[in-house]
Amino acid sequence: MVAMVEEELHTDTVEEEEHTDAVEQEHDSGSADEEDHADEAKQEPTWVRLPRTPSTARELFDALPPLPGFRVEVIEGKLIVSPMGTPEHTWMAVDLNNALFPLCKERGWRGAPGGLNVCIEGPRDSLIPDYVLTHPLCPRWGPGELLSSGVMMVAEIVSPSSVHTDREEKRRLYALGRVPVYLLIDPIADEPSVTAFSDIERGVYQRMTRVIIGTPIALPSPVDFKLDTSIFMG
Repeated sequence: MVAMVEEELHTDTVEEEEHTDAVEQEHDSGSADEEDHADEAKQEPTWVRLPRTPSTARELFDALPPLPGFRVEVIEGKLIVSPMGTPEHTWMAVDLNNALFPLCKERGWRGAPGGLNVCIEGPRDSLIPDYVLTHPLCPRWGPGELLSSGVMMVAEIVSPSSVHTDREEKRRLYALGRVPVYLLIDPIADEPSVTAFSDIERGVYQRMTRVIIGTPIALPSPVDFKLDTSIFMG
């Protein structure tokens, strides 16, 4: 009987030790979980930088991907997206380019009928003239825009959708950007005409020479060329 009692006592002691170990393990596990939570609480929050939303027409212009088949401009703080001109409109720009090609060849200049953006220094508006005349090393704003102060002449051909833009807004901007000569070809006026604006003072063209289409016009300095406007009679 004595041997049996001692065995039972020994068994109870072992069970108490196992219970104590289990409690200690749970305590240790709880301490580890608390330490993990404490470490997580100490971690700095992760910030995700979202793309900046354009706040101006110029910033939106810079963020746009190419839009084939459309003319994208910034005109007096407005983003203007318009379809390319009619075939007749394009042909007139090409006729002007052809007429000035010998002059470009002689003087080492470059002429292009449409498709080139001109960045207006100051407000950074971006215009696409129907024709641009420039030196080969004209300074640029970024890789894709000519700086207006390095351009010698631009031309715009008025269409029904661009009457106010070409006759008013672009005339102001080209003068502000110090483009020496702005040639306005207006085949839809009551009397179809060609007008050369020049002599900039205080950001405004001071001189205007206007002829009826079919009459030669003297393009002012630095172009110094007599243009036969009958090429625009179609």
